[in-house]
Amino acid sequence: MKKYLVIGNPIDHSLSPKLQNWWLKENKIDATYDKIKLEVHEIKNFIQEIKEQKIAGCNVTVPFKKTVIPFLDRLSPEAEQTQSVNTITYDNGDLVGHNTDIAGFDSAIKKLNFSLKGKKVMILGAGGVVPSLIFALQKMNVQEITISNRTKEKAENLRVLFNNIKILEWGKLTDFHMVINATSLGLNNEKINLNFSSLGNDRLFYDVIYNPQETQFLKMGKQLGYKTENGKTMFVYQAMEAFKLWHRIEPKVNTDTFKLLDND
Repeated sequence: MKKYLVIGNPIDHSLSPKLQNWWLKENKIDATYDKIKLEVHEIKNFIQEIKEQKIAGCNVTVPFKKTVIPFLDRLSPEAEQTQSVNTITYDNGDLVGHNTDIAGFDSAIKKLNFSLKGKKVMILGAGGVVPSLIFALQKMNVQEITISNRTKEKAENLRVLFNNIKILEWGKLTDFHMVINATSLGLNNEKINLNFSSLGNDRLFYDVIYNPQETQFLKMGKQLGYKTENGKTMFVYQAMEAFKLWHRIEPKVNTDTFKLLDND
């Protein structure tokens, strides 16, 4: 029986095992999927276990999306451009890093029917998934992307990959049509102490966090009368892309898929 895992730290909140095991059962695939919390010094040995095929493949979540790269043989074009890996596959002795977050986010925005062409987007945070969000947003032809991070230097580092982004001090705001919380603030019910009132109409508050379903950030957006969306659709579609890479089968995504996650 093949074994797949998702690695991260923290990892308790991850619903990946619930979703992936549901699909494995639906498609009658003899495999299991679990989650494991790792420390940085454990990454190298873990990746070696995939190389030896003791583990068939894995997903990677924060804070290891960049950490795993030196231990891989090659990267997909998207993973190369974003320097961010969330899925590892085994291909004829090679370990390949993929980025399915881009496709997941792209699908999620399309489902929202919220056109971002020519719009301004503000992203809170600079780690993990942020390069994937920037990459996807640029493909959507947004007008401007502004990054604000608690550690400004980390935001500045993104300029190596994307030289046309704007950087803003944490705590300051700029005009935007969409604001994305890509920090971990909200996983444990934390608040983001920024004043988002008086922005005008038709704004979208998007949180990449999907568990809990409604973070303090989204509650604040809703109270101000703005459109809100959590990261569940993105999560499901990036997971679907990973499943396809491992098993060469496209799993079904329907209302039952989302109900499964809602029950948690």
